[in-house]
Amino acid sequence: MPAPDRPTLTTDAGAPVVDNQRSQTAGPSGPTLLQDHHLLEKLARFDRERIPERVVHARGSGARGFFEVTADVSRWTKAAFLQPVGRRTEVFVRFSTVKLEAGSADCVRDPRGFAVKFYTEEGNYDLVGNNTPIFFIRDAIRFPDFIHSQKRDPRTHLTSADAAWDFFAHAPEATHQFVWLFGDRGIPRSYRHMDGFGSHTFQWLNAAGDAFWVKYHFKTNQGIECLAPDEAARLAGEEPDHHHRDLFAAIDRGDHPSWTLKIQIMPAADAARCRIDPFDVTKVWPYADHPLVEVGRLVLDRNPENYFAEVEQAAFNPAHFVPGIGPSPDRLLQGRLFAYGDAQRYRLGVNHTLLPVNCPHATRARTYGRDGAMRFDANGGAAPNYEPNSRGGPVQAGRPDEAAIPVAGAAGEPPPAGRRDDDDFAQAGALYRLLTEAERRRLETALAASLAEVTRPDVVDRCVGHFRAADGQLGDRLEAALRARR
Repeated sequence: MPAPDRPTLTTDAGAPVVDNQRSQTAGPSGPTLLQDHHLLEKLARFDRERIPERVVHARGSGARGFFEVTADVSRWTKAAFLQPVGRRTEVFVRFSTVKLEAGSADCVRDPRGFAVKFYTEEGNYDLVGNNTPIFFIRDAIRFPDFIHSQKRDPRTHLTSADAAWDFFAHAPEATHQFVWLFGDRGIPRSYRHMDGFGSHTFQWLNAAGDAFWVKYHFKTNQGIECLAPDEAARLAGEEPDHHHRDLFAAIDRGDHPSWTLKIQIMPAADAARCRIDPFDVTKVWPYADHPLVEVGRLVLDRNPENYFAEVEQAAFNPAHFVPGIGPSPDRLLQGRLFAYGDAQRYRLGVNHTLLPVNCPHATRARTYGRDGAMRFDANGGAAPNYEPNSRGGPVQAGRPDEAAIPVAGAAGEPPPAGRRDDDDFAQAGALYRLLTEAERRRLETALAASLAEVTRPDVVDRCVGHFRAADGQLGDRLEAALRARR
């Protein structure tokens, strides 16, 4: 008999479970009976507990909190959640490593995902970025090949320095990101001790219809702290969940991590005169040209109650904008606008936006979407499933949420020679020269240690050539460090 103060265990259909410890058998020593529905249901559910793993950003941690506006930005955007000063919006944030699977270690040299879901009254806004202001490639057509080069080798099922550096040898635009990644910030001490970036350029639109280009910077209020390679290697073996444990424990004890959101802003008309391509995600906007402007603060103050329901099923899509915010011509961003939603439809199903972690919290969705696997609400009831209609269904807003982006040239035409994004090395060299001598030595040591694993001399030579193009001293010292390892 169940205890009087505890509920009765039931099947998925709600019927009481008589025995959850022993299967039904044909006699005391006989075989298990097919009629034992609870046994079959329990095993069948267990067999189906796992959903497809994310192709990238598989290992992640998440938390809930709020975003509070601390400065007036109404001159640049009409987005309701960004005004007035003092307004708070509920958020869900997911941090992650990028290339390896969910069972890998936290403390590895890898970019970190920094994804924020704002539950605004105008719908959910997803800002899906990283802890770096730049990325390895500028065109989405290269993304599958880049990720394949970082994943496990199809024959050995081991990560391959040959593949990773072979791709880089043919991708000079990645030089800037490699200088960043192999520097001190390549292994953050925790998710709390790193910055976050939208990385791409986005469009803001104000109430008067004026358009601006923006870049997002989340500056950690805990301070930047990083792990030395030997310390990271030790933690990866002794405490592979280090970043996850640190974030959960900090929030649990009331030490709520926070970030100050700042933006760089550019009037839309200035893009054509910019000395770099402002839509090239392999480059940063110089602070001297576009200084940081404070917007608000992001605070994480609640841990998830259930990891799978909230963190694993959280679906972020950079195409989820709200009025006053939109995309830019960034070619990598344009590909992501399709790829992320498509990945979530595969991983979680076409109705993944109905899940509590993904559905709007400050408003409700009104669509004509119907049917599909795991449709667990009323499926629109008797309301029409087409539009336009004369039956009182939702109608289009009838107003643009983004400013038109001027385009020119013939469709399919390749970028012209001499375009602004031809220089793949200047900012990588500038970053190297900003480092202290000790930081440069650690960068060179980390690069040499990884390149020393490459078996093809021609690949190594091409990679060193990229770094030498960025800065002659970096190339020479890297070459000397590699000779010393032979």
